[in-house]
Amino acid sequence: MRFDHEINFYTEESKRYNPLTSQSDGGTKLVASAMGNVTDVGADRTVKLFGSIVQGVKVIRLVEPVNQVWAYLMIDDSPTKYRMRTTTVPLKNVTILVGEDIGKA
Repeated sequence: MRFDHEINFYTEESKRYNPLTSQSDGGTKLVASAMGNVTDVGADRTVKLFGSIVQGVKVIRLVEPVNQVWAYLMIDDSPTKYRMRTTTVPLKNVTILVGEDIGKA
């Protein structure tokens, strides 16, 4: 298994005005980066897991778990944001099932 994709994990903080610096503080911040294996989840497997066909579901495998709190991740240089749906920690690697962020909270 090749870990050939760069996975960047981001956190979201609400922006607030800082009167000392006259700038806005907060927003998105990179909290972790790791190399991982990324594969698509097929339509039949998506129906078994979620009960319907969900677009943009991917399985990400990492060597070690990400211990920081994160809101979404991005794969390589893609502008698409992915949010965690579920995660498992088998004996060897960490598996994260993510779906495309479509703007729902």
